[in-house]
Amino acid sequence: MYKISEELVALGVKRIEGFPVEGFVRGSGPLKPAVMLVGEAPGENELETGIPFTGRAGKELMESLSSVGLSRDDVYITSAVRSRPYKWGTKKKRNGETIERKYNRAPTKKEIIAHAPILDTEISDIQPPLIVTLGNVGLQRLIGSQAKVTELHGVLLETPILRWDEEKGAFKETMENYHIFPTFHPASVFYNPPVRYLKEDDWRKLGEILKLKR
Repeated sequence: MYKISEELVALGVKRIEGFPVEGFVRGSGPLKPAVMLVGEAPGENELETGIPFTGRAGKELMESLSSVGLSRDDVYITSAVRSRPYKWGTKKKRNGETIERKYNRAPTKKEIIAHAPILDTEISDIQPPLIVTLGNVGLQRLIGSQAKVTELHGVLLETPILRWDEEKGAFKETMENYHIFPTFHPASVFYNPPVRYLKEDDWRKLGEILKLKR
């Protein structure tokens, strides 16, 4: 199993201090995975378990992996941000009482920059043969804000990726190309059910790509 260093964890925690985020969830998987999966950020479930992609979205992802002959043990799972971004909102309980609680939200650009060295190190150390991005945040973190999953899903890209350059304070393209396969975030099917058909077709295509690589 691959684990990032304690120094990098400490750096990640320090760099994201002061933002409305909580906790820290490490990436998870082998040093030589079949694919690397890059999502957005941990949510409430992941914070409780310490494991990426648990809860409903995790179950959905495991079904997709199973459809191409893979399991959690075969892949490395990480995300653009390793702490849970949250926002405060209200929830009405069954007894009519209204309570304040934290809700998941997408990470901001500054939060993504704060944890950029972590994802950069994971990719550099693991050298994945294929990176599957789950949703817009992971995709845009790697190839730029112009990229949209609705336009690029299910297409195998061979492209440079973005790495954070601390000296220049900007993302810079790598010299080398990576294989990137964008698809939808597993949770997208819950709030946009028709996406399920597109997502399932993407995973069918991914299964064919993986067969050629074996």
